[in-house]
Amino acid sequence: MAVAIDLVGFGVVFPILPIYARRFHASPATATGLVAAFAAASFVFSPIWGRVSDRIGRKPLLILSLAGTCIGSLLTGVAGGIALLYVGRVVDGISGASVSVAQAAVSDVAAPSERARLFGLLGAAFGLGFVVGPALGALAALAGPSVPFYAAAALAGVNALVAIRRLPETHHPSPGGDMVDRPRRGLSALSGAGLVGPLIGVAFGALLAFSAFEATFALFGSRRLHLTISSTAGVFAVIGLVIVAVQGGLVHAVVSRIGELATLRGGLALDAAGLLVLAFSRSWFGAVPALLALTVGQGLVQTTMSSVLAGRANPARRGEVLGAQQSAGGLARVIGPIVGGVLFQRVGVGAPYVVGAAVMASVLILVLVQSAGAAHEPSPVTPGTAAPAP
Repeated sequence: MAVAIDLVGFGVVFPILPIYARRFHASPATATGLVAAFAAASFVFSPIWGRVSDRIGRKPLLILSLAGTCIGSLLTGVAGGIALLYVGRVVDGISGASVSVAQAAVSDVAAPSERARLFGLLGAAFGLGFVVGPALGALAALAGPSVPFYAAAALAGVNALVAIRRLPETHHPSPGGDMVDRPRRGLSALSGAGLVGPLIGVAFGALLAFSAFEATFALFGSRRLHLTISSTAGVFAVIGLVIVAVQGGLVHAVVSRIGELATLRGGLALDAAGLLVLAFSRSWFGAVPALLALTVGQGLVQTTMSSVLAGRANPARRGEVLGAQQSAGGLARVIGPIVGGVLFQRVGVGAPYVVGAAVMASVLILVLVQSAGAAHEPSPVTPGTAAPAP
């Protein structure tokens, strides 16, 4: 629920960006910069919140996140100029960086066999928030451009009060924990054994390619498929719902059958194939299977990536590692749309998807190489446990 409410606050701004652009005489670049401001704040603060949650627990950070979403939404609603709008979106982005904390909380209580299923449910909550946010923004804006933000603030405020009473603490660090040697080990959790460092790179590359698709598909649909604004919005809604369905149900069945790493590889392969076919599609005959492959693949990748990382991270630093993944994703969401737009404008309509397919194929190869190498390494020993017998 915390994640869903945070994403409602993020998505509510999309349908009313043109209204705010006209209201404050802002250029399109300035208006769309409100989205980038949210992503940039999340990029900076995700690893910080993850590290803090490792030290003091998950519950205080999740409550702080909901309170921040409430304050950020209120600031956006009362803004009388573009500057305060940016302040509101930055505050909301700082609080929205708590997704990694929620993931760490889930991994604290999840048995290894259940981790992918529970991460899938968390991803479904993420997707539902993203679907509900724009819908709430479009409906509430009928009563005024500020109303959606007041509605998002009310939801977040009520949820914060409920969380104070009902949200359990899942992480109880020992006094001092492993903070004594943290400076010396500052990068070891991200670049050491267990595929953690390479997987964060894979997360960045996969989301870079997918966010370039998200940012350019409306233009692609208008040129190649003759889509209108409403039909493009409908396509995005279906994509979001399919990803929710995959994360909420399909991913658990697939992981149970073939395992997390194989599911991750399969998702990346579907993403690459979907982008490549879409690049050359000129009708719905090719676009529908391409979009289906891309959507299913992304649903599998998003869930299993976080689940694999959580399973390989040191439990005492799980929040930090998942925060680093979210930070990499935030950076990808800033860079991907820019790269996709440049490729679309200067190279060709299908160029963002050809390049995206190449990026997906590259990170797939990285996963194959790294997982093959890890298979020949000795199993890591968790502190306090005996080493496995030969």
